[in-house]
Amino acid sequence: MACHIVVLRRRLPVWLIPLLWTLVLGLWGLSRQQSVWRDEAATWQVARRSVADIWHMLGHVDVVHGLYYLLMHGLFECFGPSTTTLRLPSVLAMAVAAACVAAVGHRLAGAWAGLGGGLAFGLLPAVQFHLQEGRPYALIAAGAGISTLLLVTVLDGRGRTVRWAAYGGTVLVCALLNWLSLLILPAHLATLAWTKAGRGIWTRWAASATAAAAASLPLILFSRSQSDQVSWIPPLTWHIMIGPAVLLAIGGLGALLDRPRAGRLSVAAVGLPLLAVPQIGLIGLSLIQPLFLDRYVLFGMLGLALLIGTALGAAVRSTGPRFPRASPWLVPAVVVVAVVALLPQSLAKRSPASRVDDVLSVAAEVRQLKKAGDAVLFIPAARRDTALVSPDDFAGLRDIALTESPAASGTLKGKEAGPDRIRTAMSAQQRILLVTDAPEVARPVSAERDLAKTAVLKECFTAIADEQVRGRRVTVYERRG
Repeated sequence: MACHIVVLRRRLPVWLIPLLWTLVLGLWGLSRQQSVWRDEAATWQVARRSVADIWHMLGHVDVVHGLYYLLMHGLFECFGPSTTTLRLPSVLAMAVAAACVAAVGHRLAGAWAGLGGGLAFGLLPAVQFHLQEGRPYALIAAGAGISTLLLVTVLDGRGRTVRWAAYGGTVLVCALLNWLSLLILPAHLATLAWTKAGRGIWTRWAASATAAAAASLPLILFSRSQSDQVSWIPPLTWHIMIGPAVLLAIGGLGALLDRPRAGRLSVAAVGLPLLAVPQIGLIGLSLIQPLFLDRYVLFGMLGLALLIGTALGAAVRSTGPRFPRASPWLVPAVVVVAVVALLPQSLAKRSPASRVDDVLSVAAEVRQLKKAGDAVLFIPAARRDTALVSPDDFAGLRDIALTESPAASGTLKGKEAGPDRIRTAMSAQQRILLVTDAPEVARPVSAERDLAKTAVLKECFTAIADEQVRGRRVTVYERRG
């Protein structure tokens, strides 16, 4: 195996092997047993709306993901809605990110460092989770990889204007996918300071970074009016801080193996800021408003993979003089060991149980349980995503609480009637299907409308069927007497 890899890396670009490797990892179990969870359901239902309806919705909610929704709308129009269409962009994006890791590592620390880092990237648990996720974070990771590669290229003495323009454009696209990706700019700023870049590079970088930030400023300001969307994120705790602390410790050890020196362009100068600065920056922002979710700084895993690759490259160099025949086996052996060690986790990430719930499985249960003339309710209203993703399974059911559809209201869950009107509508029903969360993931009911639904069901109806599947629950209620 090692000999084949040596021959391959002589004949093929080093970045090609990690790209294909990550692509294979992404295609493995892509459908997750035909399951779609609530975050992906938001992508699915918005992507199926018209451009006008998406634009209308962005004025009320989720403007931070507007570009991504429009991209997925185009893909759904071309290829039809499916789990493959939903997730394949993330697979391709992560493959590009792995290729960028390999290219940067190769340029700064040699072929084995690039190859090891690129292969390691696809195996990182956080990467494996978002590798098959119908959300924009993998695309941001790809953009971060491209912008980092462009920065390394200009720092390496090839600073043409077109590369600076591409750098600024890539950073801007990432910001339009999620403006927290702008945390890559202070990471790159730290790299410039570490390498003692010349005045010309500082000037061009400042111009490109400022242009990207300024162009994304309207989105940032407008999205602040929709800050209620992230109100559920918990404040920072010591438990939350354990993950970033472990990552930074691992990254620091990898940087030491690179023997970092100020003024030298190295993997440590690129990878350590890329790993550490976005994490620290997001922690700082979370002290003002809770925002810390690891997916917002997923692109920092590029830095971790670079440092892992550097450690592997250093190990190959140190064993080469003593064991020239064994050293080419080192990286393949480590990858095989890592694959075996991470296999249980890799399998878990590709199962429906890896997510909070599954909107498709409960829709299939609704199809089996419904009868002509039945009504349907959702607690909370956000669980209406099941009907929006699988409308055929809900055909014939009357959504008696809904007064304005999600598309018409420019929302993700639609507008419901007041508690009194909901009580009146429920009193006229003989059978009601209730779609809600399974007890293990359900949150206490607090909305007045949902309290009214629960009270009427308890007072006037009897549960005659109850099915729980993959984090969701559907209960059939029949009027007493």
